[in-house]
Amino acid sequence: MNANPGKALLFDIDGTLTDTDALHLEAFNRVFAPRGQVFDHKRFTRELQGFSLASIKARFLADEPAERQDAIMDDKEAIFRKLASEKIEPLPGLMALLDRADRAQVPMAAITNAPRLNAEMMLRGLGITHRFKAVVIGDELAHGKPHPLPYLEGLRATGGAAGLSIAFEDSRSGVQSASAAGIATVGIRTGLGHDDLIGAGAVMTASNFEAGELLDVLAEKMGW
Repeated sequence: MNANPGKALLFDIDGTLTDTDALHLEAFNRVFAPRGQVFDHKRFTRELQGFSLASIKARFLADEPAERQDAIMDDKEAIFRKLASEKIEPLPGLMALLDRADRAQVPMAAITNAPRLNAEMMLRGLGITHRFKAVVIGDELAHGKPHPLPYLEGLRATGGAAGLSIAFEDSRSGVQSASAAGIATVGIRTGLGHDDLIGAGAVMTASNFEAGELLDVLAEKMGW
């Protein structure tokens, strides 16, 4: 039972729970470089980070048959999972925050554009699968991020009210998605800077979950 009706914490996974951007960048370059598309970090954050697989395929693989598109992206995700399998660690302060939310009976959900295999692998690797009432996958919905639907589904799964909940995101598309759902969104600066995240709609930013200002905001908003 939620002792704090309407309150919920909603987390992106990649780059938010764990810093995986460098691994995704390497995986994308391995499959896209032979096709003439090479990404540095700046281009990655602008054109790939946080976007759904469907939108990436439409943008970069439109000249390929659908089955070939799927095969190329499957290769990319398999490369990522191999790279990430032994390298993922929680962002500083994450575990303490999850413990605090559990003690306060504030429900949590993970909201991601990552494929389910990736999402489940990362949550399992971090040992936190059991923490979340739901894992919402953008590509399993009619619309992924930056559309608000994934976060609206997260609110539905947790019983959260947009005005009483907080979302955590590291990408422009993720911040736009959560903000469009009416949720106060904290930008996590693993890949983008403060100005980019605020420009996308974040109400504040933090480098990790140990930041003092963030902890103060959480205590006030969550009532703990």
